[in-house]
Amino acid sequence: MSAPEILTFGCRLNAYESEVMRRLGTEAGLEETVIVNTCAVTGEAVRQARQAIRKARRANPQAKIIVTGCAAQLEPEMFAAMAEVDHVVGNAEKMQAGTFATLATSDSEQVLVDDIQSVRETASHMIDGFGARTRAYIQIQNGCDHRCTFCIIPYARGASRSVPAGEVVSQVRRLVEAGTREVVLTGVDITAYGADLPGDLTLGTLVRKVLKLVPDLDRLRLSSIDSIEADPPLVRAIAEEERLMPHLHLSLQAGHDLTLKRMKRRHSRAQAIAFCQEVRALRPDVVFGADLIAGFPTETEEMFEGTLSIVDACGLTYLHVFPYSAREGTPAARMPRVDGAAIKARAARLREKGADVLERHMRAQLGSAQSILMESETRGRTPHFTPVDMAVPSPVGEIISARVTGLGADALQGMPLQ
Repeated sequence: MSAPEILTFGCRLNAYESEVMRRLGTEAGLEETVIVNTCAVTGEAVRQARQAIRKARRANPQAKIIVTGCAAQLEPEMFAAMAEVDHVVGNAEKMQAGTFATLATSDSEQVLVDDIQSVRETASHMIDGFGARTRAYIQIQNGCDHRCTFCIIPYARGASRSVPAGEVVSQVRRLVEAGTREVVLTGVDITAYGADLPGDLTLGTLVRKVLKLVPDLDRLRLSSIDSIEADPPLVRAIAEEERLMPHLHLSLQAGHDLTLKRMKRRHSRAQAIAFCQEVRALRPDVVFGADLIAGFPTETEEMFEGTLSIVDACGLTYLHVFPYSAREGTPAARMPRVDGAAIKARAARLREKGADVLERHMRAQLGSAQSILMESETRGRTPHFTPVDMAVPSPVGEIISARVTGLGADALQGMPLQ
């Protein structure tokens, strides 16, 4: 039975959900089907999705084209009006087996989108992670209760809702038994984990449970976290649990207090810096990545310099730089905009800074011994998630000891230790 073709845009969670849909569509017998899993984070993301839909129709004139994801949840009528689109499916509906059983028939409605704000459950579509056998991603949470002024995602994903800890532990155990060496916990706002569940569950207590109850798990990672929500058990786990990898990606967005206030972020510049200093004092080998937006509305050169300088103040190593792109329907889209050329120039400066700090981090690894999880026979990742190209092939999925011997174009170079 052939699986549907899936085009995925946006975040890691969308990629996870695409794998769920691949399984559900295959089980329902959906053939000659293209599913476009859209992102709504910016207007540009929506434009790219519409372009991909038109291209998919030209390449597959007989296929059934189904559009889903965040953009479809927010603007179902717009996608339904496209001549290339057969069905539009909401974010809740795309995770239900019944939806795909209906789509496999000829009498399905064109638009299957309900009120995402009414959804309160997120565990029914759990699958055994996705990705290569070396690393799997597990959704532990969906939705968001915050209202950052630049972000439309809470309206597309609904309220924050958590997967019960027992379900997460069971899934991690199944993955490890199947040979997975590393698991990544993912979601929309994972530091909000547990607030909707009974008891005192937090992300930190979940991490502790997973590591305690699945002792054969070699490595555990976290996707992007909101430092202001990091609970004390999480900070202690980072400090004490060697199997929790020393690489944290932070949702910072900016480094100037007025920008952060206008973004409606809940942390200040000082709090972000203090968090990094506290964690680094507890675990000196930790490295930090961060999301940063260039050219947010009303951003002056002084405000931008605050974002540029927080890279060194926090000791960031990996930067995900986003030139600001207005998303209609958000408060920020109504704010005075920065000139497009200035946005582009500031994003370029941030990326240049990111390249500099990453090279500095990689050069600091020269000569060190590293534990490498092999993703292919010749490339693996350190605990810091830094790629390493190996001079001697090793089996995929093995964790080997290696010496860092050099610096390549986009990766370290290494030699296995005997």
